[in-house]
Amino acid sequence: MTDHLITEFGARPGVDCTAAIDQAVRACEVTGGRVVVPVGRFLSGPIRLRSNVELHLVAGATLRFVTDPASYPIVRTRWQGIECFSHSPLIYAYDAVNVAVTGTGTLDGCASPDTWWRDTKPVDDWNRLLRMVRDDVPVEERIFEPGHGFRPSFIQPYRCRRVRIEDVRIINAPMWVVHPVLSSDIVVRGITVDSRGPNNDGCNPDSCRDVVISGCSFDTGDDCIAIKSGRDADGRRVGQPCENIVIENCRFGTGHGAVTIGSETSGGVRNVIARDLHIAGPDIDHALRLKTNSHRGGLIEHIDLRDSQVDAVTAAAILVDTRHADEHVTGTHHPTVRGISITGLHIRNALKTLEIRDTPQSPVRELTLTTG
Repeated sequence: MTDHLITEFGARPGVDCTAAIDQAVRACEVTGGRVVVPVGRFLSGPIRLRSNVELHLVAGATLRFVTDPASYPIVRTRWQGIECFSHSPLIYAYDAVNVAVTGTGTLDGCASPDTWWRDTKPVDDWNRLLRMVRDDVPVEERIFEPGHGFRPSFIQPYRCRRVRIEDVRIINAPMWVVHPVLSSDIVVRGITVDSRGPNNDGCNPDSCRDVVISGCSFDTGDDCIAIKSGRDADGRRVGQPCENIVIENCRFGTGHGAVTIGSETSGGVRNVIARDLHIAGPDIDHALRLKTNSHRGGLIEHIDLRDSQVDAVTAAAILVDTRHADEHVTGTHHPTVRGISITGLHIRNALKTLEIRDTPQSPVRELTLTTG
C-alpha cells in the first residue's frame, strides 16, 4: 500500500489544507493507498474520498474542519431520512468501493453553538423539503443553494461498498457522526465518539446492509447508535431496509439511546444482533429503544440483544414505542414490530426494565425478555 503524506502536497499545520488533501486523494486513486495526516493540527474543508483510498491519521494528528457552510459544496445526501442536495458531509464518498478512515488521530468538526449548532433545523428549508416530497419533486431537483440547507453529517459514505472506519477519535460533529447511507459491507471498529451537540448521533447505518459496529465508545448528544431506513413517503420511495447488523463489545456513556432503531424506519429494519454491550451511564436514557409511528410505517423484525450490562439508565432499560411523536395515531402507515429477543441482560439501576407504548393498529408481537 502506497502512503501519500499530505505534507508532500503542500499541507502545513494551521493553514487551510483542503487543496493539498484533495491532491493526495487523487494521487492515491490511481493505484490505491493511504492519504496520511502526520503529527500536528491541520485545517481542512470537506474531503471527498474515492475508490481504494484510505484517509489515515497517525497518533498525534488532528484534522480540524472549517465551519463556514459556503466552503461545503452541494452534494446528494440524506437528511433525517429524506434525500436531497445540500451541504457536503465533512468526509464524503459517493458510489465508491474500498474506502476507509483509520488511525488513532482525531477528527474535529469544530461545531459549536456559534457555528453549526446555532440553527439545528432551518424551519423554512425543512418545510420546503417536506413540500418537495409531498409534490413528488425528483431528488435531482431538491437543491438547497449555499446559505440554505442543513447541517452536514461528519462521515458519510453514500452508495458505497466495502467501507472501513477504524480507531479514530471524532469530536464536535455538526450533525450525525458516522452516517453510511445506502451502502454495504461496512465495518466500524474501535472508534471513539465524544460529540455532545444537538442531533449528534454516534453511528447511523441508514438503509445499509451487512454492517459490523465493534469495540467502539460513545458519548453523544443524541442516540449513540441509531439504525434507520428513510422517513415517511421518501423512505418508502427508496424502499431499502437496514439489515444484517452486528453490534458488539461497545461502551455507551452519554446519549439518549445506546442502541436505537428509528425513528426513520419507513424502509424497514431487520436482522440486528447486539451483544456484549456495556451501558455505563448514568447519562443514557435507554439501553435499547425502538421508536416509530403511523407516518413512518415499515417492518421492524428480528432484533436480538444479548449478554449486556446496564450500570445505569435514566428511564426504561428497554423501550418499544410505536407511537413516537404521534400520540393520537394520525397517520395511515402503521408499522409492524415483531420478533424482539432480549437475553442475558444485567441491569443494576433503571427506572423500569421494559416499557411498551404500542397501539391497536401496531401491537408489539413476539417479544421475549430474560434478565440476569
